[in-house]
Amino acid sequence: MPKKKKKIKKVRKIKKVKKIKKTKSNVKSFVNETSFKSTSSSQDEKPEIKKIKKQPTEKRVYNLKDYVVYPKHGVGKIVSIEKATIGQIDIQFYKILVEKEKLTLTVPINQQSNLRPISTINQINKCVSILKSKPKIKRTMWSRRAQEYDQKINSGKIYELAEVVKDLNKNTDIIADQSYSERQLFEKAYERLKSEFEAVLKVSPEDVKKKMDKALGRNQVTELQ
Repeated sequence: MPKKKKKIKKVRKIKKVKKIKKTKSNVKSFVNETSFKSTSSSQDEKPEIKKIKKQPTEKRVYNLKDYVVYPKHGVGKIVSIEKATIGQIDIQFYKILVEKEKLTLTVPINQQSNLRPISTINQINKCVSILKSKPKIKRTMWSRRAQEYDQKINSGKIYELAEVVKDLNKNTDIIADQSYSERQLFEKAYERLKSEFEAVLKVSPEDVKKKMDKALGRNQVTELQ
C-alpha cells in the first residue's frame, strides 16, 4: 500500500509540472501576440500624426505689398497675386519683385517653404550686435571657406548672413586689402543684409549703410583706382 501512494504522488507532481509549463507557454504566446498588435497598430498610426504636423507650416498667407525673403535672391516685394490654369488645374502664385537684382519671381502659393517673412526689429538689433563682435578666424583652405560662406548667404537665415559680413569685413574700402573672391562674397552678403535692414527699418539706403558701417567699424576711405 505505501508503494502505491508514492506512485500516485509522483504522477500528481508530473501533472502539475506539465500544467505550469503549458500556462507559461500560453502567457508567452499571448505577450508576443499583443506586442505584435501594438507595434503594428502604432506603425499604422504614424503617417496620420505626420500629416497633422505638416499642415500648419504650409498655411501661411502673404498679402499684396508684403516684403518676403527668397533664400537664393534676398528681399523681394509681392507686387501681385495671380491665378493660372495649367493642365486643367487652377494655380495661385505670387509675383515677387527683387529690386536689387532687377528680377521678378513667380512662386506658387502652395510652396510656402521657399519664402520667409522679413525679420523683426529685435532680429535686426541682434544682427547689429553680431556685426560688432570679433570675426572668426578659420585656418581651413579658402576654397572650403568660400563654399561655406556661399551656403550661408543662400540659406536665407539673417543671422548667418550677418556672420558672413562680419567675418569677411576688413574695416576698409581699399580693394588691395581683399582678394577678388573675398570681396565678391562680402559685397553679396553686405547688400543682402542691407536690403533687409532697409525693408524692416524703413529708412534710406544711406542711413542703413551708415548704421552697418558703424557697427563694422569700417573706415570711409575711397577705393584705389
